Amino acid sequence: MKPIKLLLVSPCFGTYGGIEAFLAAVADSVRGEPDFTVKLCFKKVKGFALHPGLAAMLQHESVLFVDRAGRELANAIRWADIVHLQNASPDVIALAKLFGKRIVLTIHNYMRREWSLHRFLWRIGARIVDARWYNSDFVWQTWEGNRKRRRSRKVPTVSKLPQGWVAPNERRGFVFAGRWIANKGIETLIEAYSSANLDRAAWPLTLIGDGPLRPPIQARINKQPIGGLEITGFVDDAMKAERMKNARWIVIPPNTKEDLGLTAIEARNLGVPCIITRDGGLPEAAGRWSLVCDPNDPPALAHLLEKAAAMNEAEYAEHANRTHEELQRELVPMDFYPRAYRRVIAGREIE
Repeated sequence: MKPIKLLLVSPCFGTYGGIEAFLAAVADSVRGEPDFTVKLCFKKVKGFALHPGLAAMLQHESVLFVDRAGRELANAIRWADIVHLQNASPDVIALAKLFGKRIVLTIHNYMRREWSLHRFLWRIGARIVDARWYNSDFVWQTWEGNRKRRRSRKVPTVSKLPQGWVAPNERRGFVFAGRWIANKGIETLIEAYSSANLDRAAWPLTLIGDGPLRPPIQARINKQPIGGLEITGFVDDAMKAERMKNARWIVIPPNTKEDLGLTAIEARNLGVPCIITRDGGLPEAAGRWSLVCDPNDPPALAHLLEKAAAMNEAEYAEHANRTHEELQRELVPMDFYPRAYRRVIAGREIE
């Protein structure tokens, strides 16, 4: 049987992030099927620079880096039987339609209300694909409102989730893992932690990650040290998972209209509950067993840190077990994708 040729396409800044990790996971899942062959295609956006972390992640993949609306992109789409696009790039959708290719779309980012030509073209493109998958109800609502269209559904996006389980009574402290950029809440977290009434030896805070905010934050901490605080910088996935599964709580306090929140899903797969802000799709990702406050509110976040520290072992163990169990009922298994591609190729509705 002639294999189905799948092209996974995404805009890319050249860095390793959630979308890139998701594409690698989909590629790995589909590659295990006997009737598929897979290529990854990253469309370079303005300011693209290939980061070593992304290059290392893709070293065993069949991957292209192409310019938008260029010949290489057109040739890649012409090669494919079905295109799975990340976000509604009009050039990819137009080329797929021009060449008569099936195209499915995963939308990762919420739709802003302000009108622009780009957003108008994204909306038009999203309407003419063969299937639309939104990574959260929050994102879906911003695109389609209360009148959901045919061939649309919520499909939470995940990467290869970390595995493992540490007994709840052996865990310790809080962990933040994310990019050090504006509105991810790291400044709010540091302020909240410094003011919270905690035994900092028993309740340390580990900050994982890097980004443009790290130098000024590091300078501030050097000037006014905070007991119990550890900054690791960037770590690989194995070390990140090790730190996360040994934490009592993962803290995710953005003020960005977060589209979903992969870190929360990773934590819950390890049975580690989350302390979050009520931001975009993050409450969906963190689940009902998280502790929640409003964004950009250090006193409220400090209160949650204190509440978490005061929780007794039985109550904490229930949060740990329940958040893991709840996640397993929410996730769509990765074999959803090859099954969906086959149905789209055959012109059938997706189950």
